Amino acid sequence: MTVGQERAWNTHWEKLGHDVKTLPDGPLDFTSWFGREAPVMLEIGSGMGETTAQLVAAAPELNYVAVEVYKPGLAQLLLRAEHLGGLDNLRVLRGDAVDLLTEHVAPGALGGARIFFPDPWPKKKHHKRRLVQPAFIALLASRLAPGAVLHLATDWEHYADQMLEVCSASPLLDNMYDGWAPRPDWRPVTKFEQRAVDEGRISHDLMFKRNNVT
Repeated sequence: MTVGQERAWNTHWEKLGHDVKTLPDGPLDFTSWFGREAPVMLEIGSGMGETTAQLVAAAPELNYVAVEVYKPGLAQLLLRAEHLGGLDNLRVLRGDAVDLLTEHVAPGALGGARIFFPDPWPKKKHHKRRLVQPAFIALLASRLAPGAVLHLATDWEHYADQMLEVCSASPLLDNMYDGWAPRPDWRPVTKFEQRAVDEGRISHDLMFKRNNVT
């Protein structure tokens, strides 16, 4: 890690972070961890935190949780959030999102979820490694409260098609639009998304709402 990332990690991790593997058994008590009652927004795969830090700072009314496997990425997120003044409503988790959702998030506990530009695994033989698969979406949807929104975005066309197909097939989710969602102005353009634009790839957004089906 860089010197700045190391400092941010050492300064904030004890209060704001947990390793998924060392969490106590059972669902996380988000209210106690944040010290307040507020809707919990889970971002899966926050990367280097470029988008996440801005979204956290822009939404102080949310209890924002970012889960990511890459330690320097979480450290960079903490550093960015510190600079933007968005640390009070941010908590970070290092580890696998499937383990987190399976073992430590109660059904209906999430007020929303975001998956922005996950690893596309572009080679066909690697498609099975993609995050957005039927079993994962079934798990994630079960953790959303009725009315909560799952927002996905990718710049890989075939992955976008897969996301649309998988989420549309979930009995717990309803597409809020007829196909793709309009790109929201509030979602910052990252350097990776700009690179996709420069290379001629179009980003697709999808927004699905958790219904009342049990």
